[in-house]
Amino acid sequence: MTQPFSDLGLDAELLRAVQDQGYETATPIQAQAIPAVLDGGDVMASAQTGTGKTAAFTLPLLQRLRQSGGGRRRIRALVLTPTRELAAQVAKSVDTYGRHLPLRSTEIYGGAPMGKQTAALRRGVDIVVATPGRLIDHLDRGNLDLGGIDLLVLDEADRMLDMGFKPAIERILRAVPTHRQTLLFSATFSGPVEKLARQFLTAPTVIEAGSANSTAEAVTQGAYFVDTGQKRALLTHLIDDGDWSQVLVFTRTKRGADRLAEQLERDGIRAQSIHGDKSQGQRSKALAAFKRHSVQALVATDVAARGLDIAGLPYVVNYDLPNNPEDYIHRIGRTGRAGDAGTAWSLVAGEERGRFKAIQRLVRRDIPARVAEGFEPSVRRTAGPRRGPPRRAHNSRPGRPA
Repeated sequence: MTQPFSDLGLDAELLRAVQDQGYETATPIQAQAIPAVLDGGDVMASAQTGTGKTAAFTLPLLQRLRQSGGGRRRIRALVLTPTRELAAQVAKSVDTYGRHLPLRSTEIYGGAPMGKQTAALRRGVDIVVATPGRLIDHLDRGNLDLGGIDLLVLDEADRMLDMGFKPAIERILRAVPTHRQTLLFSATFSGPVEKLARQFLTAPTVIEAGSANSTAEAVTQGAYFVDTGQKRALLTHLIDDGDWSQVLVFTRTKRGADRLAEQLERDGIRAQSIHGDKSQGQRSKALAAFKRHSVQALVATDVAARGLDIAGLPYVVNYDLPNNPEDYIHRIGRTGRAGDAGTAWSLVAGEERGRFKAIQRLVRRDIPARVAEGFEPSVRRTAGPRRGPPRRAHNSRPGRPA
């Protein structure tokens, strides 16, 4: 059942900002998390990407700060995110929903000038959205004081742990007051995430918006078994045959992303790559071109694509399967967002069959696999996938898993 935002206890200024965006009813994670955060206790929430997770903590965070405001401007809320793209997305949400409130915010992440960030901090802000590494850089330089933090958010905690940020998180948490409200949001409740919650949260309200390890229901999933050397040709075939105008492609390595983008360009497909070695300006430019459909295929690594919000993205392709099965959930969550339909294909080489099985165990579903005609693997199993070109499902685009 849907629940209107007006029933969640939000102030008039926030409801006005929500209405400005054309929203009337809350998503399940918003309907559960907003009242829990407003109650003032710690919250541990699991929600997939594309479910309105950012607004689920941004809206009540803004209200809590407004209600406790006044006095000298100081940093009262800190949001930690794993990547600069996600930091920018959260900061945009803070600006959007806080537009009618007298609160200041700034974003801090690598790849952007330190001087500009330092100047914003010295002018005084209420909310800081940051990646752990750059935040520690500012702490080391004495550019900010976290001693006045009332509310701390760990966004996409599972990914921050996967990226090795636990020591940085622990150091940051030693710099914030013990008496605070802590919110932890994660796509999965893995063992390390639960351990982190036990370490830093006090009697949290636990919210699970859908199965913790489930993938978005709106995403249709499928796979092709193919030799590694035939993957690029198969991807080009799928894009051309299905007339895909926009596809996000995941590779495991930065070099692989660059190489694949170059190969797709030679195949006549407009493509660019984004990864951690690209500057923030390069990444922003490539993403903007992709959103306006000047780029047909955006080839990305997991880190670079984390936090990307691309409205109406129809296709995601796992060119390389991730080493960590949980990354599969984050990858395909780039499509099927906000109720839109989406399709995710995985290209599975022989040496990746074990990873493919691990992914199916994690998502608790059978992902149908097939072999495309003309791209048969050199070694076939007795009980292999069905043959044939990509089939058109009823009422779907060409190249969509049946």
